[in-house]
Amino acid sequence: METLQLIISDQTAIVTFSRPQSLNALNSRVFQDLNRVLDDLETNNNIRVIILTGEGKAFVAGADIAEMKDKSPAEALLFSQVGHDTFNRIENCTIPVIAAVNGFALGGGLELALACDFIIASDKAKFSAPEVNLGLIPGFNGTQRLPRAVGTGFAKYMLFTAQMIEAPEAKQNQLVQLVVPAEELMAKTIEVAHLICQKGPQAISSVKKAVNFGQLNGYQEGGHFEMNEFSNQFTEQGKEGMTAFLEKRKPNWE
Repeated sequence: METLQLIISDQTAIVTFSRPQSLNALNSRVFQDLNRVLDDLETNNNIRVIILTGEGKAFVAGADIAEMKDKSPAEALLFSQVGHDTFNRIENCTIPVIAAVNGFALGGGLELALACDFIIASDKAKFSAPEVNLGLIPGFNGTQRLPRAVGTGFAKYMLFTAQMIEAPEAKQNQLVQLVVPAEELMAKTIEVAHLICQKGPQAISSVKKAVNFGQLNGYQEGGHFEMNEFSNQFTEQGKEGMTAFLEKRKPNWE
């Protein structure tokens, strides 16, 4: 593909944004390629984890300003809708998606990372919501996901000031879950991916659905959803997992 690289190994798919000359900025072609990759990965029963990362010194440095500059309000609405749909797809993907943030995650890049299940960052990673510098606001659901990740106060600080946030501060404010040396980023992210691959795939998918449902619908509704998902695990995979535990062996997930 023109804008992405895909490597599949050990049940893990590594998707690398590959437009380093534009710091991997998001344009219409990137969204097309990303959705095409997701089509393939979501129907591949051998894929247990997806990792998103960037080539060069950026994860993704926002939306492509050169493409956006001459859009009309109606065209901008359509572009925003494409971003919303794509990032919602990542958020609701039955396969866990990890953001391995290697460098700049700005604007749309920050929104992309937030759509993933969690973020592992290089110690050289930097995060910012710089849209107000351009007289704009986030267009890919950043005003909703960022407060849910870091709390309303810190989210507004980032959105109002457009300040660059270093990786340690991002971790301190729960935007990032792990910070590792830059040279260890992919090795650590793959290690975490392989750890997830050892778990019950149906259970992992159900955990993700239950957490997301509760975030959107509230505590009580989420609890009821959890009960149903819990009961749904008592099929072949759940039986195999419990039997393997009692027999002191590794489960054979199908």
